[in-house]
Amino acid sequence: MEHTGPLTGVRVVDLTAMVMGPYCTQILADMGADVIKIEPPAGDNTRHISVGPEPGMSGVFVNVNRGKRSAVLDLRSEDGKETLRGLIRGCDVFIHSMRARAIAELGFAYDEVAAVNPSVVYTNCYGYGRRGRDADLTAYDDTIQAECGLPSVQRQLTGEPGYVGTIMADKVAGLTAVYATAMALFHRERTGEGQEVEVAMFETMASFMLVEHANGAMFSPPLGPAVYPRAVAPNRRPYRTKDGLVAALVYNDKQWTAFVDAVRPAWAGEHFATLELRARRIDTVYALLAETFLERTTKDWLDLLRSLDIPAAPVRTLDELFDNPHLNDVGFFETVDSPNGPVRFPGIPTWFSRTPGRVAGPAPGLGAHTEEIAAEMEQR
Repeated sequence: MEHTGPLTGVRVVDLTAMVMGPYCTQILADMGADVIKIEPPAGDNTRHISVGPEPGMSGVFVNVNRGKRSAVLDLRSEDGKETLRGLIRGCDVFIHSMRARAIAELGFAYDEVAAVNPSVVYTNCYGYGRRGRDADLTAYDDTIQAECGLPSVQRQLTGEPGYVGTIMADKVAGLTAVYATAMALFHRERTGEGQEVEVAMFETMASFMLVEHANGAMFSPPLGPAVYPRAVAPNRRPYRTKDGLVAALVYNDKQWTAFVDAVRPAWAGEHFATLELRARRIDTVYALLAETFLERTTKDWLDLLRSLDIPAAPVRTLDELFDNPHLNDVGFFETVDSPNGPVRFPGIPTWFSRTPGRVAGPAPGLGAHTEEIAAEMEQR
């Protein structure tokens, strides 16, 4: 498939597995990069973790590895290592998701890769940053969610600690690896200098969680605990209506005044008149709103709130996203032919006027491009 995005011409040697690293390189591929996925003979484990049209092509793998080329290399062998060095000579980005000790034992730490290609952007995707005491610990999404406080936050909402229903740590860290790699490429474009980049899941998620929750704990002396009260208010949830559910946030003073003037709830008064006053009693506000929302249907609330420019939305299932009218309007889903038939991929959430990205193509079978890539190397 023809590359059209802003990274067209960039070649990525990808030694990542599971989700964090492959999600990063999937985005690079959709943005036009030629991503060569290096897999061991047994393949990436995500080939086998969910349903798929054939063995080794699970839905998770197919989505986060779309548009890449797969080459099988045994990096325990000298032949495999020499082939990888040849690929490194012609690449712009080298990215891996092994622990620091493991990649060094294979002979592909930054210094060794930079000796082969001094201008390379070398991105490490770690669980924990290598300068810390936990650098050698195994990390997965669940354990990083626990480390960064997510289950503790969920307990404040539900009464029980729990993970959120998506692999958030993997994906947020993958997005972070995208921007970190792109920034290093931008620096190289201006100066010609390659460099080493490190993205760790724990540090990424600690930063992510503390955006709002650092709050009073940032100051010296602390002005309060590390928590943003509105986000953990027990009554912060979709509102039940006469016939279903609706999500709504009557937040700033303009929205609040419009809501009160239109609905005239008996409990509204000067004690809730400003955002500052409401923030002090936010859980009470949510509880009172919940009582009020029971009085009308979901459609009635959506019509009213949207007419007042108050954020409101139906509560959808994930399956409903595939038929969402707005997503269909913007062409969000892209259908790509694959050896197993058409695949309807969730598409690219960004838009470029001159260099649009696109779903880069189907996911590769294990080692499907090994010979093709070897032939390209011989021609160089």
